[in-house]
Amino acid sequence: MSVPDALNILALCSLIPAALVPLRARAERDSHFWAAVLLAVLGPSLWSVRLLWTAWQTDLGTTLWVSIAASAALFAVLAARTACGWRLAPLLMPYLLALGLLASAVGGQARPLASMAAAVWLDLHIVVSVLTYALLTLAAMASLAVFLQERALKHKRPNRLTRLLPAVRDGEGLAGGLLAASEVVLGLGLATGMVNQFFESGHFLRLDHKILLSIVAFALIGLLLVGHRVCGVRGRVAARVVLVAYLLLTLAYPGVKFVTQVLR
Repeated sequence: MSVPDALNILALCSLIPAALVPLRARAERDSHFWAAVLLAVLGPSLWSVRLLWTAWQTDLGTTLWVSIAASAALFAVLAARTACGWRLAPLLMPYLLALGLLASAVGGQARPLASMAAAVWLDLHIVVSVLTYALLTLAAMASLAVFLQERALKHKRPNRLTRLLPAVRDGEGLAGGLLAASEVVLGLGLATGMVNQFFESGHFLRLDHKILLSIVAFALIGLLLVGHRVCGVRGRVAARVVLVAYLLLTLAYPGVKFVTQVLR
């Protein structure tokens, strides 16, 4: 087994405790929880640094590992700064483990990023894009928690999973805050992307699949935020909109890479 393969397996294994610990019957934000979360942050982060050590890479595997690392790190901050953010772990951590399995499966050759944009703008755009996806990942998990909780209440069938998740009001508060932050950062990402596009082609906007999907996701999130403030849109309707926006951004970000690298 090569050293990169061993490091990949270690990064994948580092996500397993975080996917299992929150599923305990009496899950708490205790030392076991924090140890698992810290491991889930360190493993993918160190592996991502190893993958990006020489240059930014554009292959799907690297993209997914960077997204996993960013999402886990942001979740750690959310869990530390909010009273109920840690309760998203039963949804988020198994999802990140699944992404890690996909990233390990697709692997692929390193594909250094080639761009004519100024380095500072390119780096800023990449960082903002990763942050946007991580924020919206957490917002999608919070919205999914609201959806599951409301469905359990409607049918009067709470289960073990819903008892571990945030209450509906708490989940809506988390989703709203994360969504507002996602909208701001996504707007910044679109702006920096336009600057990069200008450096490369002399035009500020090229309507490819990634840009179109990102713009639609930005519009959906904006409409939801306005609708929540003006009309009180919330609950399962809001959750569905957030999940659709997350799907669009997933198609724009790793989805395009999946089509070009795996399906072609």
